[in-house]
Amino acid sequence: MKKFRKVLDGLTTSSPVNQGGSPVCGSAAGTPSTALTPRELEIQETLMSEHFQICKTVRHGFPYQPTALAFDPVQKILAIGTRSGGVRLLGRPGVDCHCQHESGAAVLQLQFLINEGALVTACADDTLHLWNLRQRRPAILHSLKFNRERITFCHLPFQSKWLYVGTERGNTHIVNIESFVLSGYVIMWNKAIELSTKTHPGPVVHLSDSPKDEGKLLIGFESGTIVMWDLRAKRADFRIYYDEAIHSVSWHHEGRQFMCSHSDGSLSMWNLRNTAKPFQVTFPHGKTQRDGRKESCKPILKVEYKTSRNSSDAFIVFSGGLSYDKAGRRPTLTIMHGKAITVLEMDYPIVDFLVLCDTPYLNEVQEPYAVAVLLEKDFVVVDLSQSNFPIFENPYPMDIHESPVTCTAYFADCPPDIIPVLYSIGAKHKKTSYSHKEWPLRGGTWTVGSQTYPEIIITGHADGSIKFWDATAITLQMLYKLKTSKVFEKPKSGDVGRSAELVEEDPYAIQMINWCPQSRIFCVVGISAHVILYRFSKHDANTTITSLEVRLQCEMEDVISPSDTENTPCFSDPSGLSPQPQPPSPRSNTPDSVRDSIPCLKVKDRTIRMPPGYQAELVVQLLWVDGEPPQQITSLDLNSAYGLLALGNCNGLAVVDYLQKTILLCMNTLELYGSADPFQRLTRSPRKNRQSTSGLTELSDNQVSLDLERSKSPTSDHVNGHCTSPTSQPCPTGRARVPGGTEGPRLARRGPGRPPFRKAQSAACMEVSLPVSSLTEGYPSRRAMLQQLHGVSMYSHDEHHITTYSWSERESRENSFSRSRSSSVSSIDRETKEAVTTLQFAESYGRKSDTLPTPCLWVGTSLGLVLIIPMSIPTDEQERQEDPVTVAPTGTVLMLKSSVLRFAFLDCGGALINSPYEVWRDQHVPDVPDRPRKRKLVNFSPSSSQEASGDGHLAVVCSERQAKVFFMPSQACLYVHNITESSFVLRADVVSVCNSVCLACFCANGHIMTLSLPSLRPLLDVNYLPLTDMRIARTFCFTNGGQALYLCSPTEMQRITYSQEMCDNLQEMLGELFTPIETPEAQNRGFLKGFFGGNTQNFDREELFGEAAAGKASRSLAQHIPGQGGLEGMKAAAGGVVGELARARIALDERGQRLGELEERTALMMSSADTFSKHAHELMLKCKDKKWYQF
Repeated sequence: MKKFRKVLDGLTTSSPVNQGGSPVCGSAAGTPSTALTPRELEIQETLMSEHFQICKTVRHGFPYQPTALAFDPVQKILAIGTRSGGVRLLGRPGVDCHCQHESGAAVLQLQFLINEGALVTACADDTLHLWNLRQRRPAILHSLKFNRERITFCHLPFQSKWLYVGTERGNTHIVNIESFVLSGYVIMWNKAIELSTKTHPGPVVHLSDSPKDEGKLLIGFESGTIVMWDLRAKRADFRIYYDEAIHSVSWHHEGRQFMCSHSDGSLSMWNLRNTAKPFQVTFPHGKTQRDGRKESCKPILKVEYKTSRNSSDAFIVFSGGLSYDKAGRRPTLTIMHGKAITVLEMDYPIVDFLVLCDTPYLNEVQEPYAVAVLLEKDFVVVDLSQSNFPIFENPYPMDIHESPVTCTAYFADCPPDIIPVLYSIGAKHKKTSYSHKEWPLRGGTWTVGSQTYPEIIITGHADGSIKFWDATAITLQMLYKLKTSKVFEKPKSGDVGRSAELVEEDPYAIQMINWCPQSRIFCVVGISAHVILYRFSKHDANTTITSLEVRLQCEMEDVISPSDTENTPCFSDPSGLSPQPQPPSPRSNTPDSVRDSIPCLKVKDRTIRMPPGYQAELVVQLLWVDGEPPQQITSLDLNSAYGLLALGNCNGLAVVDYLQKTILLCMNTLELYGSADPFQRLTRSPRKNRQSTSGLTELSDNQVSLDLERSKSPTSDHVNGHCTSPTSQPCPTGRARVPGGTEGPRLARRGPGRPPFRKAQSAACMEVSLPVSSLTEGYPSRRAMLQQLHGVSMYSHDEHHITTYSWSERESRENSFSRSRSSSVSSIDRETKEAVTTLQFAESYGRKSDTLPTPCLWVGTSLGLVLIIPMSIPTDEQERQEDPVTVAPTGTVLMLKSSVLRFAFLDCGGALINSPYEVWRDQHVPDVPDRPRKRKLVNFSPSSSQEASGDGHLAVVCSERQAKVFFMPSQACLYVHNITESSFVLRADVVSVCNSVCLACFCANGHIMTLSLPSLRPLLDVNYLPLTDMRIARTFCFTNGGQALYLCSPTEMQRITYSQEMCDNLQEMLGELFTPIETPEAQNRGFLKGFFGGNTQNFDREELFGEAAAGKASRSLAQHIPGQGGLEGMKAAAGGVVGELARARIALDERGQRLGELEERTALMMSSADTFSKHAHELMLKCKDKKWYQF
């Protein structure tokens, strides 16, 4: 408990209350106080550093770049391996666990220890790992690193502790799973094949036991050689040499025949009685040509041969095998059952598949019931019990990447009624063609934790779609999907005016999301410089969408030198202040005049039937100006109580009244300051230059060398958008550009028909692998990094587009990104653009003389300046619909280092002040005559504001490098904290943790920090997540309850917590992967089958592979690495009473491990003593009858 005291001068001791219903004006609310005395501000902060700890909670989505698949038929758990070394374990809904190999090597193969709660992984670095699945956080128990050979295939028989490992050299090694050491028993490739064979058989591609006799091991080599190896006799029973390469082998359950898939698209059946040639060869998809030959087919990569009791016909399932002449066909999975052949086309290439069966015994009838198909970007389970083979509805969120994710938003502690409402609306649009059976992966147990609250994650996508996800209790389930593209007309082919030439490929991509859960008003920002406002309704409606067009363009030179202003009058263009759209300019012969005062997209102007859910009400679009496209929108805020919407970009600010459907304010950023500009920048009328430049804002000759350096300055672009307009680029020659001159028309710089926006590459697809040092040291701000990684690579996918948007790109980039940002007036005065980087509506004080809070708009810019714009909003509902809202910039300016990112407001007790909002009401429900429906506002009336903030409040402002706390209305700076000097903040939010609030920051150098409020005392600083690509930067977001999320791969979403309380409770929230289940008993084979078919129970692998019989393997062949993650992970995750029990269990495990090692050493000593005694006895018998002279 810490107490802060601060003496503040100029604070009011009493504030009168405006009890009337008149509009609240920002200029003078109430009357000044009669006395001003110093006052002590006492705020008790409860958050301490021990309240914070960072750990990962759960990962959602499809495993990125999958490589392997495995299934435990008893536990009903499925595992997926990935190219980055990840392992995903899936069971019943809620049982979803992610593990990661520290090496990051790709997972080649997975093998479950069936019903043992363990998993073996074989990685591309030739290492075997044994994972313990009997704990909520799986960990590695043992590792075995092969030094001289490369692993190609593994096989673990059921209820065996000996793992067969095939290598690239063609050898087969045997590993003891319990001790994870190699056996001395090795099947060398030169012994497996005939001595007369002159060629190497190739790598081992298959290993399996014979279902008839476990003492026989079937070895398949890539070249087409198959060997049946007798493990007891240590020799080959038979050898098969086939002309085509082998990809996989599958046994019939009786062990008398097996099937192979080959590279020529054929399937061959072999009988053990006659192995000279296959008794059947089929080309399932190969047709016989006129000359009698089979047409060439693609390889069949895998085949599975399963029998069923209910039918004499077996199931043959394989992937591939299509003929080459059918170009463009999608990947297929073929199911052959009797004479019926079913071909299932998949959306993505097949990585692996498994036929799911109930029995773990290979020598029993398999009874397949489903096929799990792992695709490159999806996971599908097919129901085999129905003739039409429907797929099961996947309970896991595997379709996050259905369209690439471009932005995310995370809302914790939502209103409890919002999730059921969204689910009921979204359930009406779900597919109904799924299998009616229960999801086959039913392993593990999961229960909802005791500390749960409604959580919603919203994702925006490249195709303009929005998805709402229920994220309660660390699960993820899609609730509702919204398509923003339905608001616009579809571009017609050949339409040059508005469609193909203006916006190409992804014109609807979502850039920003703003949602008010209380009022259920939803707002999105699109890449085509448009904003769409939605209202929620439970009923369908026939409405017309209102469209507002804003001419928000920098039509003046923001910065000029004093010498340029001597003969230039200082007046501004009145068109920049006009809130109404400008008429198109007169058309000339230049192609530039074609694109003036038109939006990028065309809104549907007819009455549209909208289904229940979110219904579009208003679209705000920025216009082209003089042939130049509108700049990306960089900031957005909406307030349902005020009925206002504010948006900004690198040119200026616009405020829209969405209740009256009017534009209240449309101003250039510089004009917002008025006479209060801290840098005293001067403006020039743009009309003087427009006569010779045809609308371009050009640079004078004496500015070219200066502006060439700052043309791509970090402060000239904006935060989440991109100043890619050619108007922000200097002329290389230093002369004004004139239409028809040496440079040609202005449009030709992009090339004929080149769009202003290219394909909206998603946050998921931004694979920019840069070292952390270059991201933190080379870029002075995140806008520089975003310009580099988004402005160029995100929207420029052709060479012409890249070269036209950046003259001398490399030189300019090096000059702008390597130099440090200066806070001096001279360097800031040279900036060409000042972007609006953040906006916030709040009840605050516009002037120091204000005594009551009024509706205000806080504006943060890329130069670190904060402007407060008070507004006069009628409080009466009828007046609000008719009377105009007054917006009056006062020139109030606060200053910080670097670009402003976030605003928040605290009362004098340190509690967070929530913005006013309107309680949701369904506008399409018919009103009851005796109960008219009125707007119900919260925290908006003057009386309620007086109670919360009448004595002033605290304003928290965070920029890329600095955080400040101001007291309002005196604007006195109470606390300052420099967050970082060597890096910059990418994301900052004021969040609630442990019944208090703090400032959470994520920096470009990977540090996650929390600061106490209001004192800005550092509480947490952990180097957690190195920023290696821009996907993380664009999708990282904090929320209340100490949680955060980011897109860790193009298809996966990672949730983390920085709260110690949630870390302590995480074990309770996670699902159990292992459930104690009795292993099913093997079927009674009968006397005759057991007698004539061979008895598999007599085979003792320990007798063959143990050290006593086989000896020790060479130490240089493989290195045993004991696992360290299991015990340490449990120690870190355990806490409280559960932690004590876990630590006691850990101690017992360690003691048991030491006792086991001692027992092993004792057994080795006894064995050595027995051997010594045996040799001594033999020597004694040998020398007993010899005379002394015979020695």
